[in-house]
Amino acid sequence: QVKLVESGGGLVQAGGSLKLSCVASGEAASPDAMGWFRQAPGKEREFVVTISWSGGSTYYADSVKGRFTVSRDNAENTMYLQMNSLKPEDTAVYYCAARRWGATSTSDKAYQYWGQGTQVTVSS
Repeated sequence: QVKLVESGGGLVQAGGSLKLSCVASGEAASPDAMGWFRQAPGKEREFVVTISWSGGSTYYADSVKGRFTVSRDNAENTMYLQMNSLKPEDTAVYYCAARRWGATSTSDKAYQYWGQGTQVTVSS
């Protein structure tokens, strides 16, 4: 089992920045591919970004490309999401996800482990 805990969410004005963290723990504390997803009120969960174990492969949703940057530190079992130039439409609960084995994926069905989520609210 892998436990994922997100932090770093909060309230920020449009144009501002936030950095989310996701710490993995458990018997497989350094999972393979990881990703961030988000869910806004009344909407389905959507893909944000995915990153390979090495960090050498990443893939972003078009809506965040150029504004968000994902990274990971396997020595610290931590994945990060730097979010810049935030927009009100980025408001959502952000979830960290991990695959025990497997390459990057934009599908939430590919991920076995999920965090509890952290709220990001962007005011206009």
